[in-house]
Amino acid sequence: MKLHKAISQHHSHFSFPFLLLLLHLLFLQAFSASRPASSSSSSSAYRDTQKLLNFKYSLPSPTLLPTWLPNQNPCAFNGISCKQTGVSSIDLSGTALNTNLTLVSTFLMTLDSLESLTLKSASLSGSISFPPKSKCSPLLTTIDLAENSLSGPISDVSSLGACSALKFLNLSSNSLDFSTKDSTGFRLSLQVLDLSYNKISGPNVVPWMLSNGCGDLQQLVLKGNKISGEMSSVSSCKKLEHLDLSSNNFSVSVPSFGDCLALDHLDISGNKFSGDIGRAISSCNQLTFLNLSVNHFNGQVPDMPTKKLKFLLLAGNGFLGTFPMNLLDTCAELVELDLSSNSLTGTVPDALTSCTLLESLDCPEITYLAVSLSLNNFFGRLPDSLSKLATLESLDLSSNNLTGPIPVGLCGDPRNSWKELYLQNNLFSGSIPPTLSNCSQLVSLDLSFNYLTGTIPSSLGSLSKLRDLIIWLNQLSGEIPQELMNLGSLENLILDFNELTGSLPIGLSNCTSLNWISLSNNKLSGEIPGWIGKLTKLAILKLSNNSFYGNIPPELGDCKSLIWLDLNTNFFNGTIPPALFKQSGNIAVNFIVSKTYAYIKNDGSKECHGAGNLLEFAGIRDDQLKRISTRNPCNFTRVYRGMIQPTFNHNGSMIFLDLSHNFLSGSIPKEIGKMYYLYILNLGHNNISGSIPEELGKLRSVNILDLSSNILEGTIPQALTGLSLLMEIDLSNNHLSGMIPDSGQFETFPAYRFINNSGLCGYPLSPCGGASGPNANAHQKSHRRQASLVGSVAMGLLFSLFCIFGLLIVAIETKKRRKKKDSALDVYIDSRNQSGTVNGWKLPGTKEALSINLATFEKPLQKLTFADLLEATNGFHDDSLIGSGGFGDVYKAKLKDGSIVAIKKLIHISGQGDREFTAEMETIGKIKHRNLVPLLGYCKVGEERLLVYEYMKYGSLDDVLHEPKKAGIKLNWAARRKIAIGSARGLAFLHHSCIPHIIHRDMKSSNVLLDENLEARVSDFGMARLMSVMDTHLSVSTLAGTPGYVPPEYYQSFRCSTKGDVYSYGVVLLELLTGKRPTDSADFGDNNLVGWVKQHAKLKISDVFDPELMKEDASLEIELLQHLKVACACLEDRPWRRPTMIQVMAMFKEIQTGSGIDSQSTIATEDGGFGAVEMVEMSIKEVPESKQ
Repeated sequence: MKLHKAISQHHSHFSFPFLLLLLHLLFLQAFSASRPASSSSSSSAYRDTQKLLNFKYSLPSPTLLPTWLPNQNPCAFNGISCKQTGVSSIDLSGTALNTNLTLVSTFLMTLDSLESLTLKSASLSGSISFPPKSKCSPLLTTIDLAENSLSGPISDVSSLGACSALKFLNLSSNSLDFSTKDSTGFRLSLQVLDLSYNKISGPNVVPWMLSNGCGDLQQLVLKGNKISGEMSSVSSCKKLEHLDLSSNNFSVSVPSFGDCLALDHLDISGNKFSGDIGRAISSCNQLTFLNLSVNHFNGQVPDMPTKKLKFLLLAGNGFLGTFPMNLLDTCAELVELDLSSNSLTGTVPDALTSCTLLESLDCPEITYLAVSLSLNNFFGRLPDSLSKLATLESLDLSSNNLTGPIPVGLCGDPRNSWKELYLQNNLFSGSIPPTLSNCSQLVSLDLSFNYLTGTIPSSLGSLSKLRDLIIWLNQLSGEIPQELMNLGSLENLILDFNELTGSLPIGLSNCTSLNWISLSNNKLSGEIPGWIGKLTKLAILKLSNNSFYGNIPPELGDCKSLIWLDLNTNFFNGTIPPALFKQSGNIAVNFIVSKTYAYIKNDGSKECHGAGNLLEFAGIRDDQLKRISTRNPCNFTRVYRGMIQPTFNHNGSMIFLDLSHNFLSGSIPKEIGKMYYLYILNLGHNNISGSIPEELGKLRSVNILDLSSNILEGTIPQALTGLSLLMEIDLSNNHLSGMIPDSGQFETFPAYRFINNSGLCGYPLSPCGGASGPNANAHQKSHRRQASLVGSVAMGLLFSLFCIFGLLIVAIETKKRRKKKDSALDVYIDSRNQSGTVNGWKLPGTKEALSINLATFEKPLQKLTFADLLEATNGFHDDSLIGSGGFGDVYKAKLKDGSIVAIKKLIHISGQGDREFTAEMETIGKIKHRNLVPLLGYCKVGEERLLVYEYMKYGSLDDVLHEPKKAGIKLNWAARRKIAIGSARGLAFLHHSCIPHIIHRDMKSSNVLLDENLEARVSDFGMARLMSVMDTHLSVSTLAGTPGYVPPEYYQSFRCSTKGDVYSYGVVLLELLTGKRPTDSADFGDNNLVGWVKQHAKLKISDVFDPELMKEDASLEIELLQHLKVACACLEDRPWRRPTMIQVMAMFKEIQTGSGIDSQSTIATEDGGFGAVEMVEMSIKEVPESKQ
């Protein structure tokens, strides 16, 4: 009827032939409608259409699926496929549906003929459920819901049992977890199940999943979770072909896989399996893929079922002995062999060439052949027979102890198809064989970290496919060959730390694919040519520590991808060209991917120039960095590693700019303020003049700013106080004047960052104020001199009499005090020995002990002795005890001048010498900040160590918050907020502004003390390091932190980091918000405070807040939620996702200014450091641990 109506309404618009065609179609429609089968099909199509449209109109954005329209055949809808019976397949992958799974199961899974449903990365959230009154399609065999935000326990998946035909289920990359409360097990009969990269943890996951049988299961993928415990039940899955348990927390002896006759693919890498793997898989004769990498297997490499193996990956274990020749006996099908990162030794065997597939390519489907023996202890010379592996594509022998020359015949076979040759970090000597050019298919050549001499062979210019030419840290001389101009595919030219001379070869202008040029620490000279601006893909240019001269070419601004420019320590002159920054805001770096780097941060010594050194670091052992020190005067204790991952999308800017130690003049261009993502700016040690431009305040991401040793004038712009991420600044040795800004990060910087600016004043320098000028009246001076002379004579006589009288009193009083102190010491020693506590004091003698002086950092305490401390604490009597902790007891002491201090008597530390103790105390004593408890002095008496601290009136936050009646004070939200910010500021100072940086290691509420103004003071910083033999490692027995505050990674690696402190701080912030201690609350059940809060996040999050705060003011909820968001960011399970303490401070500042919290302000770090170089977040990020 609608069609007839449409024709009658619009007949004037149709031509006569077209009307005839329509009449013909109507006839066919009427004819087909009379047939029963067609009627059924039409009815099915109608039902499908209605369900699809109901789904569309239930979405938050009903316009999202524009082709899904009424009166249209559903088979024409985007993402829909049909068979004769109706809609058979739906694929809406990548469509942001922004809905929950209930809608999906109600309207889509119930389509009568649906066989396959794919909603990968479709912004689905909520739990997995199927409506009880709905009927799932009896034909639905495949459901793919990967890469969404589905949550809840995996037991919910059993609700999909309503889909009786379901065989393939992919729920990877969601947020599903595991609950021990459901004992019924998995109630699905699947062939393929993928639950990888969820949040599944616990020791009984695998037995629970397979408790109802696994007779049909062919593929099980659980990688990237935190599953532990037993997994022996997989041996009952007789049809299992593919098993992936990689990147979990299994730490058991590997069980037998039983009669694994169907098992083809086994990946248990990235766990802590141990035991006899050879016995466990002895029956798995069908294996073609075996990955045992990164586990705890050790001993000799066992016999393997290698008859059908194509991929054998054993890297990152503890295998010992020589090359496992048993692998070569039956390796006829071997395609990839990885034995890297073990402890294998001996020589590289000639027999390696016996693997026929490694020698000749029989199978056309095999496209990649690789052998990796890197990071072992192989020694001796390379065998010439390796040239027989002609069809090999990748040979990695890096980081061994191979010696001698690189064999001339290595590329001797004319059939050679090698694409990757990695020989870095060995002991090769001699020259680079020109015959390497016979490997005409080479894409990557890395000969770094050897002792190669001579020149770079010009014949390498014939390697037309070469992308990576990496030969840094050798002893190469001569010029960079002009023939490299023929390498049109060259992307990375890295030749640092050699003895190369000459200038940049003009032929490099032809290498338009170059994105990393690194030639630092050579003897190169000449000017930077203007043609370098034609390299539009150039992202990293390092020419530091050479003898380049002339002007910095403005054409560098035409390098539209330049993010890292290091020209420090050369002879450049002239001005900084404003055109250098014209690419800012337009950079899209999308081609520097997966390069392993090391960033060596300047340690601040005079000999070590520049901000730091970025080095390509693939395949090189960390402990080999000392070899660089022979060619560079820098201290390499601050080394950060990671993986390059570009993230700019046509909006980037330079992130690193170092022009220091040159002869640049003129002013700082205001255009520099356009570099929004700049993290490091070093213009120090030049002749730059003028004022500091206000535009520097626009560098919102800058972490390090060095303008020292120039001739800058004027004041420090107030705009710089807005740089909330600024960790280091150096403005010393200029002509600056005025008051140092007293807000923002400036209150955390030490004085030496501002010295030798005669006109500067204010904290941390001397206060600003009006001193007497030199123009006083001369007549007044004369009268003063006469009066002064008469007064001096009179005062001299009085003073003499006073001194005589005073000496008599002092002598009498001293005699009394000495008797009193002797008595106090004797009483104390007797009481200690009688009680047996502390095993008595081992003193060098009473008289000697009494006279031991305190080493002090405050003038009023300079003459204190151990005897004074005894008297002030009544012989360290229990009445003076005010606290006890992991590092010792704390006593309140009233000194003879009436002042009150706190004295910490450290626990006994076995094996620690006086030198280490004194050095650490001298370091800690110099650290002063308003949010840290200052160390006033220390002394060592026998084997006892005493520390004297400033006394804090209100004690610890733990006492005040959790026992307010005992503390006599109740904390409202304003006070708690002040404490949160203050303790964050103190911790940020330790992490970012102390030299050396300090990791607290035991941040908790009892280590946050409150002074008379309720200002938070972080205490016990430096104590864990004092107790620790290793600077950044925990002792498992005593230094694993305090339960409830310990970050999850400490239980795995026992390695401390600043990100561990950030986690502990997050717990303290939760305490302030909830009023609860981190453990032992009846509300928590099996959880702690962190788990309890995360659990409530799925329910009603406001229920976690302290009721006392909500009573105070209900309108506080929004602000409390903002602070809770900060806490949750700090409590991320993965350290690299946590913010730094500087960023936490920035979050608090944004809350205070009412602009909310930037959820993107996180930095990736391993700490050791950058993990993604803390200052280089946007472009250089560490690969997350679970995905390495």
